[in-house]
Amino acid sequence: MRSFESLSAREILALAISLEEEDERIYADYAEELKQDFPATAAMFGAMREEESGHRRRLIELYQSKFGEHIPLIRRNDVKGFVQRRPIWLTRPLRLDAVRREAATMEVETRRFYEKSAARTEDASIRQLLNDLAQEERSHEYRAEELSELDAGTKGKEEEANRKLFLLQIVQPGLVGLVDGSVSTLAPVFAAAFATKNTHTTFTVGLAASIGAGISMGFAEALSDDGSLTGRGHPWIRGLVCGVMTALGGLGHTLPFLISNFTLAFVIAVAIVLVELISIAWIRHRYMESPWLSATVQVIIGGILVFMAGVLIGES
Repeated sequence: MRSFESLSAREILALAISLEEEDERIYADYAEELKQDFPATAAMFGAMREEESGHRRRLIELYQSKFGEHIPLIRRNDVKGFVQRRPIWLTRPLRLDAVRREAATMEVETRRFYEKSAARTEDASIRQLLNDLAQEERSHEYRAEELSELDAGTKGKEEEANRKLFLLQIVQPGLVGLVDGSVSTLAPVFAAAFATKNTHTTFTVGLAASIGAGISMGFAEALSDDGSLTGRGHPWIRGLVCGVMTALGGLGHTLPFLISNFTLAFVIAVAIVLVELISIAWIRHRYMESPWLSATVQVIIGGILVFMAGVLIGES
């Protein structure tokens, strides 16, 4: 890896061409990924891509006039001091706020590169172009900041779309997992509790049920669909969210059985079950727009039925 100070004017221009091409492709990816749900932001990224393409053409023309046709491939990874960026395909689904922050960071980094390069270059024409591009990148910074300041109507529509994506990709699989973990593990945990009256055995059963349910639900959610048609996001992210929430839902009323006193452990576990069921009802009301009374009654009735099944099985 080379230091920036060791680069010649020829290598600086070659690196600048590579940077502009990379930024152009990133903006094109952003525009393509966001155009369905966030058309205004996608259009702005499309315009920024066109401008980066123009920068690249100007750099190539100057390079050809100074150094000929062959442009060596010098990338940001070859030079010390650059921020490493994750490939776009690793960051899907794109979050609107994260994309806007990343765009602003990219423009600041590119502007500083041009300013620093111009200060090191003795050739007047190269210095002029680099200074011009630094000024244009400064305007891009303002453009990137404007992404967070869209007009009220457009921003409202995009934030609503962002909320819907959050519901589909995070809240919905998380809620499914929490419901399954909190409710489905009630039967084995309390069946073991009433059958054995032993807190260690009950904890072991609950731990196994929670982790097993988490793994099962995680894979089931990840394999249910790839998100390409439903817009529900990356399947393995959904699976991870669903699996973790399933395990947490079961562990909530399992952990009290680490207490050796069975009666105390049982009372705490029941209290936690009530908290879990009320929390599920609140999440359904808050994010899924279910009526509060309806959500509460449905969840509590379901939880009570599973709890009673576990008690009856444990005492039989």
